[in-house]
Order: sequence, then structure tokens, then C-alpha cells
Amino acid sequence: MRRKLIAGNWKMNGSLAANAALLNGIKADLGQPACAVAVCVPAPYFAQCKAALAGTSVAWGGQDLSVHESGAYTGEVSGAMLRDFECTYVVVGHSERRTYHGESNELVAQKTGSAIKAGLTPIVCVGESLAEREAGQTEAVVGAQIDTVLAALDVDDVARIVVAYEPVWAIGTGKTATPEMAQDVHAMLRAKLASRNAAAAESVQILYGGSMKPDNARELLAMPDIDGGLIGGASLKAADFLAIIKAA
Repeated sequence: MRRKLIAGNWKMNGSLAANAALLNGIKADLGQPACAVAVCVPAPYFAQCKAALAGTSVAWGGQDLSVHESGAYTGEVSGAMLRDFECTYVVVGHSERRTYHGESNELVAQKTGSAIKAGLTPIVCVGESLAEREAGQTEAVVGAQIDTVLAALDVDDVARIVVAYEPVWAIGTGKTATPEMAQDVHAMLRAKLASRNAAAAESVQILYGGSMKPDNARELLAMPDIDGGLIGGASLKAADFLAIIKAA
């Protein structure tokens, strides 16, 4: 049985003081969670998170990485740098990176490979826009995104990724996919994984990243192919994040 994973994505939010309050709040009431828990934070706060979370059950990670290992790439952060701070995860191909930074399916596939090579677990994000959803293109768009990643991986490395389905139309809009709508896409994604590596498909966690909140988490997490959540805004409030962890 796949263990649930609840991963917070802080996006470009935080300060030393705000982070300390948030992490202390999470640690104070976390207890012994039945699911895996992680926070993916802006790179300047890796050291703070490492110090604050050492010895706890909460892992930490980054929100992006370079395809390059080192060199003249000003402003980039390599996988080895994330590993220096004992990061476990890194978000790859988030819809905001695809939209605002023009990241292609091919670049996302390269970054996935770079993460694995660095010893990180990539959380590979896929998802469709509202226009694509309304045009009936969800399966074609999301399928192409995951297919490009899977084609670039060695068969054995398929088991080393996490997938996050984030319907772009449900992020920060107040709209949420119904549990059944989300399950349909998650099932399609698992079939894609199985076509590349059947054994890995049974173990790979597929997270839902479309504005999971305390009031909808339990229903979403009850779906057979929803293995957790990639949590945005709710991960910035200790009480909300803890409520989702409890639901898992």
C-alpha cells in the first residue's frame, strides 16, 4: 500500500521570522503522522529548515533546480547544492515555472533526470489550463507532459519520482476539481506509469495539487489513486497544514 505524502509548496513566500513561527507551529502539534510530510521552500531558507526540522519526521526540499551540475549559470541552483542542505525533494515543472518561465515538457524531463542523478526525489508537476479542460484536452495535454518525462528516464528510475497533478484552473481560483474528476486524471497517470514500468506504477505516489484544503482533503484523499497533496496556500498556515496531514 502506498504511503500518503503531504508536501507543502511555500512558493515565493516566507521570512526568517515567519518561517520560524510556521515550522514551530507544525512541530508543536505534528505528533507521529501516519503519512510522509515535507515542505518545499525558497532556496535562501534551506539552512533554516534543515536546522529547524533536523530530528523530526518532516523532510524538506526545493522548488526548482538547474539541469546543469555547475558552471557559469548565474542565479541557478544545482541538485548538488540542494543535497548539501540535505534536501530530499525538489518540485519540477510546476505550472508557474511552465507559464512564467516558459519551461517546456522537454526541459521538465531534463530537470527530472538531473534531480534523480543528484539523489533527490523530483515531484514532477503536470496539469492543464481552463481552456484546455473546457476543450476536452485534459488527457492529451497531461498525457504528453508525463509521457515526455517517462520517455527520458531509465525504466528503473520511474520508481524514483513523485507525480503531482495540478489542474491550473483550480489553483488560487476558488475552483476545485471534484474528487471524481481528480481521480480520473490520477488513474490515467498511473496507467501511463504502468506502460513504462508496471511495478513502479504500484509504488509511485501521485499527489493532487489543485488547492487542497482542510475542508476538501479527506474526500480527495479517499480516492484510490490520490496518494497525497502538493499544498500551496494552506501550507503557510500551521493549523491548515496540520489538518490536511491529519486527513491523510
